[in-house]
Amino acid sequence: MASVVFYFQVHQPFRLRRYSVFDTDRHYFDDQKNGEVLRKVAARCYLPGSRVLLDTIRAHNGKFRVAFSITGCALEQFRKHAPEVIDAFRQLNDTGCVEFLNETYYHSLSFLYSREEFREQVEMHRELVKQTFGKEPRVFRNTELIYNNDLAHFVSHMGYDAVLAEGADQILGHRSPNHVYRPPHAPRLKLLLKNYRLSDDIAFRFSSRTWEQWPLTAEKFAQWVNQINGNGFVCNLFMDFETFGEHQAADTGIFDFLRHLPGEILRASSENQFLTPGQAIDRYDPAGEVDVPHMISWTDAERDLSAWLGNAMQSNALHELYKLEGPLKEKGDEQLLEDWRKLTTSDHFYYMCTKHWADGEVHKYFSPYESPYDSYINFMNVLDNVQTRLRAEA
Repeated sequence: MASVVFYFQVHQPFRLRRYSVFDTDRHYFDDQKNGEVLRKVAARCYLPGSRVLLDTIRAHNGKFRVAFSITGCALEQFRKHAPEVIDAFRQLNDTGCVEFLNETYYHSLSFLYSREEFREQVEMHRELVKQTFGKEPRVFRNTELIYNNDLAHFVSHMGYDAVLAEGADQILGHRSPNHVYRPPHAPRLKLLLKNYRLSDDIAFRFSSRTWEQWPLTAEKFAQWVNQINGNGFVCNLFMDFETFGEHQAADTGIFDFLRHLPGEILRASSENQFLTPGQAIDRYDPAGEVDVPHMISWTDAERDLSAWLGNAMQSNALHELYKLEGPLKEKGDEQLLEDWRKLTTSDHFYYMCTKHWADGEVHKYFSPYESPYDSYINFMNVLDNVQTRLRAEA
């Protein structure tokens, strides 16, 4: 039996406007640019992708199931710039075939710097999901699947039943990601690991004509999934929802692939099925323990923290940012706190990455800056103004 667990991440950051060292304006974020990007991605991905999922769920009488984690940053901007996207997600929610997961509200690296802030952002996101979709999340995913044993232990005490992580070779060794596992010292928590080879075939290689498996058809992919039978129970396909229509353009055939894939997987074996993460952990017992003492993520070839902490600029920016947390919370200025929290979003530090080759090209694709150094200077100019406001009399 191959139980396919489809999970999609939905995130859009609050991008900063160009902010000089002489600037004193308290409006740090480029509302016009953020609105333009959001509406563009909504038209290319969120709306047509949601429609394909809805049609496919209905076509298979509820046998096709998926999960989403939608950041607070994204939901706030949907409300402002594209409320029809929230309506589309609510339609999916109404099918009973969609699970919503929990993460940090601002898609932040807070677990690395402040457990207090991490807890507060997770609770903010949990409440937002409950208000928007009427669901209480059972499963947690940290920003960019950043994970280690400490995270598992912490979120277990927050009441979650499972956590998602990258099925990185350095933690699995000879073992397969196609099982449910458990972390050490958190016996009631289950661990779902991304099958990164099959996930990345869709997310990164789908339209690559130099790939030996191009073109990737739904039938071919279904046969790969079907090979899990006898060598595992779950096939965890985790990826950005923006894969569909944004990272892989509509003219590549990505939506047709998504539309036909469930049927091909269900036809490949009568035992194949689709489950949400919550259903998968209810159905399968852990096959063993996976020890992850060091931080991993689903980003870049190293699958570690180097996308956000790989150079001195990133380390300095994060250190200076979190140094303000205590004094800022004592001040009690809610608008200032909200602005600071928007600065905790991981994207700001991702833009500062100085990697080269393939990973460097991916960073450049997402960055609105000419260089990582421009990103760092711009961020620190904004942070300097935050410090000025913090020092000012209430």
